[in-house]
Amino acid sequence: EVQLQASGGGLAQTGGFLRLSCAASGFRYDDYAIAWFRQAPGKEREGVACIGYSDSVTNYADSVKGRFTISRDNAKNMVYLQMATLTPGDTAVYYCVAREFYTDYRRFVPDYWGQGTLVTVSS
Repeated sequence: EVQLQASGGGLAQTGGFLRLSCAASGFRYDDYAIAWFRQAPGKEREGVACIGYSDSVTNYADSVKGRFTISRDNAKNMVYLQMATLTPGDTAVYYCVAREFYTDYRRFVPDYWGQGTLVTVSS
């Protein structure tokens, strides 16, 4: 069974930081690109960051570039999203997703979705 278990969401203040984690299992993790998507209340899901098979290839949405960092630990089948300088606009449910072939976040159509973790940023 494919699992992408996201965790680490919660309440943060404007200007604060959070670190999301994603534990992957049930598929050939090393052969998949991983991304984080988010869905804010009343809005469509959007890709925010993606990473290739190693840390060498990453891509970010303009709205998070310079504030968010995606990384992966292939030895542990884990992916992380370090979020800094948070704003209320970052409030959303964040999803960890996987795709067999890497592409940038705009064209990242996931093969697998995980359950989300809620991030709430207070003003």
